[in-house]
Amino acid sequence: MKRDFYEVLGVSRTCDDDDLKRAYRKLALKYHPDKNPDGEAEERFKEVNQAYQILSDPQRRAQYDRLGHAAFEQGGGPGGFDFAGGFDDIIGDLFGDFFGTGRGRGGRSRARRGADLQYQLEISFVEACQGCEKTLSIPRLARCEACGGKGAKPGTTPQTCPQCNGSGQMRFQQGFFSIAKTCGKCNGHGQIVTNPCVTCDGAGARRVTYTVNVKIPAGVDAGSRLKLRGEGEVGDNGGPSGDLYVVLDVEEHTIFTREGTDLVCEVPVSIAQAALGTEIEVPTLDGSAKVKVPAGTQSGQMFRLRGRGVTDLAGYGKGDELVRIVVETPKKLTARQRELLEEFARIAGEDVHPMSKSFLDKVKSMLG
Repeated sequence: MKRDFYEVLGVSRTCDDDDLKRAYRKLALKYHPDKNPDGEAEERFKEVNQAYQILSDPQRRAQYDRLGHAAFEQGGGPGGFDFAGGFDDIIGDLFGDFFGTGRGRGGRSRARRGADLQYQLEISFVEACQGCEKTLSIPRLARCEACGGKGAKPGTTPQTCPQCNGSGQMRFQQGFFSIAKTCGKCNGHGQIVTNPCVTCDGAGARRVTYTVNVKIPAGVDAGSRLKLRGEGEVGDNGGPSGDLYVVLDVEEHTIFTREGTDLVCEVPVSIAQAALGTEIEVPTLDGSAKVKVPAGTQSGQMFRLRGRGVTDLAGYGKGDELVRIVVETPKKLTARQRELLEEFARIAGEDVHPMSKSFLDKVKSMLG
């Protein structure tokens, strides 16, 4: 049986990214096969690497928190991760942090994916039920249009770094490890910008505020998360942009509450209406509807309006609206109203209150 990934890394389920990274570094160095040639250390190293790859990705971590290992067992292997070459990459990542390197497999500094962004969006209850479209203003790092992300002034090109000959690295031997240290002259880029772009000051990217349209499907609920691919921060060294995650907050409604795809609406009626029967008009998401309340209706009794609920996100149609009757007891009575109720109480028999009779019979039976 696979061990819990949080247990593998020795962290709590509420740990942040920094805690994960520190735990991963420590264990990866401890169990790396170059330092521990025995088979058990290699298996532990693979286990640590797998746990970190899943928990360090926000989306995969959320899937793991909900479903555990089962979330990654389809299709053979943990979510499509490739561990062949994982040993080579991890040494670069670990020692890159310790010695300032940024090694990639091809010698040149590795292209890195941009950071993901998260946006909290509040929508109304009706918008969540029926769907809507929103326009968001998002600040992010974007590739400089003036220089095309190269950082060089338009019309000029970066020069090959003379110190590393364009590799972005300087290699040296550290014990039994061959360490690739980031070239200090070009900072691992392999090229030097002698005439920086004035728009981005040679960074190749600048912070901008852009707008994005988000289509919110009908049936979402509070906590639903929408993923917009490529709408996050720009990548480094030509890497792809990150993603934008829109997390939804849904306002409470003054009348409706929600139970899955069903809507619940509580409607007050008077004692006389409940006893004699009546017809009431109730609100729905798309107007109103009439509901017949038969004579003798009890408080809490439900009436169903089929197909008047919330659209199912999986495409299984709509839920229902449940009308819950609340029989309202009058608080202030005139002298005449009190007189009539007292008279009704005197002449009311067991046939009028069958539930009370049944309850009293049960109490007597319990007490012997």
